[in-house]
Amino acid sequence: MANIKANITELRQLLDITPAGHNLMLVGNHGIGKSEILTSYFSEKGMTVVALFLGQMSDPGDLIGLPRKNEQTGKTDFMPPYWFPVDGKPVVLFLDELNRARPEILQTIMDLALNRRLAGRALPEGSRVIAAVNEGDQYQLTDLDPALVSRFNIVQFVPTAQEWLLWARGTGVDSRVTDFIQENSIWLDKNPDAREGADTGLEKTPDRRGWKRVSDIISGCKKLTDVHFKAICSIVGPKAANEFRQSVSSHRLVSGRQVLYELDKHRNTLSKYRIHELSVVNEGIFRYLETEMIPQEDKAAVSTNLESYFEMLTKTTKEAAAHFGNLYVSSNLYPNACRFISSDCPMLTMSLIMYVKAIK
Repeated sequence: MANIKANITELRQLLDITPAGHNLMLVGNHGIGKSEILTSYFSEKGMTVVALFLGQMSDPGDLIGLPRKNEQTGKTDFMPPYWFPVDGKPVVLFLDELNRARPEILQTIMDLALNRRLAGRALPEGSRVIAAVNEGDQYQLTDLDPALVSRFNIVQFVPTAQEWLLWARGTGVDSRVTDFIQENSIWLDKNPDAREGADTGLEKTPDRRGWKRVSDIISGCKKLTDVHFKAICSIVGPKAANEFRQSVSSHRLVSGRQVLYELDKHRNTLSKYRIHELSVVNEGIFRYLETEMIPQEDKAAVSTNLESYFEMLTKTTKEAAAHFGNLYVSSNLYPNACRFISSDCPMLTMSLIMYVKAIK
């Protein structure tokens, strides 16, 4: 259905260059953060996002307002609905669940998408219209009229696991959840054992919204009980919950923060890690530097540990060293981390550039 795919970074870039007069349609599964990303982006621009859940509307009046007689003209007007901007400031209309809407609701959307008008009332200049639709056989969906679809630029929204992990760390999601997803990203959005396109009915499967709810339940609980895991099972499903339980119960990898602040304490453990485990540690280091501000008084020690860690990789596991180097020179996902390394770790910066050039 969609023409191109975009992660969060790419979606923000698309929004930067797309004129306000263009309508955008985001295609993707539920629970991947469409409304959160849009709200965050447009809040930075000083614009309000009005989310309208079209699948819950039973009558066009829910969208366009209720009719009333204009005593001066004797004609029928429509009272502005609760969400309509009467102050003249542009807004972002987020039409969620567009392909769950009733046909009569979709007919109303046609005028909105084409003319930016509802019941004769124009949206303020500069307003945007962005729709979201689900796709897949597991949803009960309404077929969209090609004439309506043609009014939208269509983007398949596919946020990456690393983008979610950055968001999760920045918002305080429990580290046991982020550690699990970092090592098992295939469980972030689905049950990997499920048959593609199967109708899951009421069977719970994991999604990003669900893992945040898992964090809400276990945060502050040092030891997780059977009741905790039953609650987790109700959120992300039994298979994902079982994998998570095994992860929590088993050995946990050294975190990025521990490398940066306590390298000597964990050096022996790190020396026994295999390539895939060290790659997870590398990601953890960059993610920590991306989301956390290193205090001025700690920068010298952190820089020393970081340089020592990379030197250890070059001597023991060259593939992991190459992975670390590639994160620095080619990734747009960790600009703050790369900035810290460039400005506060000059010796490491030189080593990274030389190392990557040598392996290329």
